[in-house]
Amino acid sequence: MKYLLLPLAALATAVSAHGYVDNATIAGQFYQFYQPYQDPYQGDSAPPRISRKITSNGPVENTTSIDLQCGGISAEGVIGSAPAPLHAPAEAGSTVNLKWTFWPDSHMGPVLTYMARCPEGGCQDWLPGDEAVWFKVHHDGRHTTDKPYPDDVWATTTFMIHGNGGYDYTIPSCLKPGYYLVRHEIIALHSAWAVNGVQFYPSCHQLQVSGSGSVVPSDGLVGFPGAYQADSPSILINVWNAGPYTIPGPEVFTCPQ
Repeated sequence: MKYLLLPLAALATAVSAHGYVDNATIAGQFYQFYQPYQDPYQGDSAPPRISRKITSNGPVENTTSIDLQCGGISAEGVIGSAPAPLHAPAEAGSTVNLKWTFWPDSHMGPVLTYMARCPEGGCQDWLPGDEAVWFKVHHDGRHTTDKPYPDDVWATTTFMIHGNGGYDYTIPSCLKPGYYLVRHEIIALHSAWAVNGVQFYPSCHQLQVSGSGSVVPSDGLVGFPGAYQADSPSILINVWNAGPYTIPGPEVFTCPQ
């Protein structure tokens, strides 16, 4: 295995804290997301959330794991992250703001958001397994191609600043009203100090979408796991070198004109 010697500051960050989505603002309403170091210890008194459980602030590192879907927690009889009990009301065409905890500067990579339509009764009992039900609604990748670390600029760069404004995605305006599961992630294109490696930081939250749209996306759907291949050039990359980057997964869904 080949290794890359990083600057000491980068190495220290690479082995320290990671991050997760802490909260969201949806239709002007604040929602605290699942707290991995608090909620599990409250038992039945833990507050109900719109976000599905995650294991910790650590990554998923296996492209074939069901935990790639929503970040865990897989349990006996449960394939994938356990559904959340609540949904956040949101109008198609509106913008959702997500706030991550502080992000380490060595964890550079793209930011992606997918949606999947839940059954008519809601997302609270739905586990999609590895079915191809997800359509991409937003992605952002590398902003520079001629500057290697530490001067490279990625979608994750703004998360590395304390007090940043977070991340916004827009619910497609043409979507048919109903319940939707949103899968949002950062992909850190490294594995500690190895030249090649990847870490996925996914999480999921549940929406009840309103509006006058009628579209249920059917093209370009992918499953998790299944959407990413470990040997893809978008995944198996030496992020410390400059160069162009292709964001993994399907094209972003756009409403019909």
